[in-house]
Amino acid sequence: MINKGSVSKILDYIETLFPDAGCELEYHQDYELAIAVMLSAQTTDKKVNAVTRVLFHKYQTLESLAIADVKDIENIIKTIGLYRNKAKNVVLFSQKLLTDFNGILPSDKEHLTTLPGIGNKSAGVIRAEVFKIPDLAVDTHILRVSQRLGIMPKGSTPDATEKRLKELIKKERWIKAHHLFIHFGRYFCTARSPKCSNCVLKGKYCHYSEK
Repeated sequence: MINKGSVSKILDYIETLFPDAGCELEYHQDYELAIAVMLSAQTTDKKVNAVTRVLFHKYQTLESLAIADVKDIENIIKTIGLYRNKAKNVVLFSQKLLTDFNGILPSDKEHLTTLPGIGNKSAGVIRAEVFKIPDLAVDTHILRVSQRLGIMPKGSTPDATEKRLKELIKKERWIKAHHLFIHFGRYFCTARSPKCSNCVLKGKYCHYSEK
């Protein structure tokens, strides 16, 4: 298994590739980020941004989303995966945020995960992005990269990966590490045709290209 020093050097390298790595979801209000994160499950940030531009232009307040017709939300977001369930959750999320939290997004993970459509991973992203609370949510990119680099064994779960990464990475770097691993997996160490020939991690830390 790779140690703390190795992971730190890996992150240093990835940061040279993506020095400005950060959240790519578009939002203006805190609740908009939460909804965008909810919608991003099993789809791309690019597709989410395309539908939220329309969604948040039509429904400009949390109150308007809370009374929106689910079918109308479905029509707006139908280009993304699981859109029917997500449309229902957008309305339910808005209603519960208003009734239980006076429309103010909570920072506590236990409270966040009571909101429809918000699980542990989404709560971690929200806490880090909105409240700057150190967290390191694991998505498919981070899961793939962690296994290719030997940080985690093949078949590891997101929860186990999150726990291990938090052990290996200094807390003050969790938020940045989350974005660095995502950008690395999204644009460099891609699921198909990763740029192994141009990667300095090959051989020393990563043996994926040898398989």
